[in-house]
Amino acid sequence: MPHKLLKTIPAVDEILGYKAVLTLMEKSPRDLVKKIIQDVLDGLRKEILNESIDILPDKAILELMIKSCLEQRLKPSLKRVINATGVVVHTNLGRSLMAKQVMDHIAGVSVSYSNLEFDLDIGERGSRHSHVEKIICEITGAKAAMVVNNNAAAVLLVLNTLSKDKEAIVSRGELVEIGGSFRIPEVMKWSGAILCEVGSTNRTHSHDYEDAINENTAIIMKVHQSNFEITGFTKSVIASDLIPIARKHNLFVFEDLGSGNFIKFSDYGLKTEPTVQETLAQGADVITFSGDKLLGGPQAGIIIGTKEIIDRCKANQIARALRIDKMTLAGLEATLSIYRDLQKAVKEIPTLKMITMPESIIKKRAIKLCDKLSMIAADKADFTAEATIGRVGGGALPTQELKSRAIKIAPKKMSASDLESALRGSSPPIIARIEEEKIILDLRTIQPDEEEEILQIITKILL
Repeated sequence: MPHKLLKTIPAVDEILGYKAVLTLMEKSPRDLVKKIIQDVLDGLRKEILNESIDILPDKAILELMIKSCLEQRLKPSLKRVINATGVVVHTNLGRSLMAKQVMDHIAGVSVSYSNLEFDLDIGERGSRHSHVEKIICEITGAKAAMVVNNNAAAVLLVLNTLSKDKEAIVSRGELVEIGGSFRIPEVMKWSGAILCEVGSTNRTHSHDYEDAINENTAIIMKVHQSNFEITGFTKSVIASDLIPIARKHNLFVFEDLGSGNFIKFSDYGLKTEPTVQETLAQGADVITFSGDKLLGGPQAGIIIGTKEIIDRCKANQIARALRIDKMTLAGLEATLSIYRDLQKAVKEIPTLKMITMPESIIKKRAIKLCDKLSMIAADKADFTAEATIGRVGGGALPTQELKSRAIKIAPKKMSASDLESALRGSSPPIIARIEEEKIILDLRTIQPDEEEEILQIITKILL
């Protein structure tokens, strides 16, 4: 029977002549439509051989199958989602959101030619670094700066420039692993630097660094433990205490801040996180940090330091492979411009606004949305506005709890898992979490203009 059914499957060329398929080819390439047809027919063959079906779909159903598959294939893979997790800098969801005025600047630069590497004053070739170097130095107080495509690249470039085939001294307690199993020792290995571990996991002293210095030592490196904390019987050495040791032996001090920031979060009732400005004031010769974490801009690795070191990094052949494009430069420049007024930055940069948002504001929004959902679908689920805990995310302020409010949904006619799956499959997808068989929608990371969409999507799914 399966073999007889296989023989009745229409040929690809026959299906290409169907009226509905011809209509599809008016808007889509013929080769793509043909490939979709082949995929659909291959799927039917497998079902027949597995005896999952004993009759072929009729012509109308087959046309719908082809149309549906084509629509799915044409949908962009990268799409906007609604973050209802309560994790502000969510690495899997694209990390920081950018301000509207930042996007306007990116769009303006992207659709036109630009002076990316052209000096308008002298009419000759210029440097792409010039577009952000001055403003980075203005905000941080650094003598020079450059930008590459992410912070791992920044660390790689600095190490390769200053410590290739030479030793870089690092405390064992600072040999961190960042997302995706990328580790400082591995980055150092690929940079050509030779790792020299000192101290212990929980305690490292100044003399540990000095005792390790030899004729092949190039730098002393510090790595900020931005994605974890060690508490209890601990000891670490700040950069300012390493400067005299480095100067005595003619070495550089390099500090990787990871998720760098420009504002004092302690001013907003949050835990202390070292700012870039404070770290630079301690005397480090070169500092690296991310652009798309606490800074709230596009993905970038920012390098600041002495003019000598930055010039050497710019001249390194690896720098070209790590450089950022015009859209990232435009986004970073526009983001940095907002930081000229730190109070304005907290209000206008989405990441900072969400992290510092008072719980009282979130509570009002949660109650309002909860009431609307209850009015529409109370017979399908129980809705409550309750206290919850959000997170900063992005490997920053790892133990900081952000008191927040969430809509908790207990569906009556479907499981929480099925509802979560349906939310994830909606348009736009809503990314939520499940706790005790309830869907949790944390309002801290839900944008105000997304609340109506959430209301419509949940109503559609439940009703």
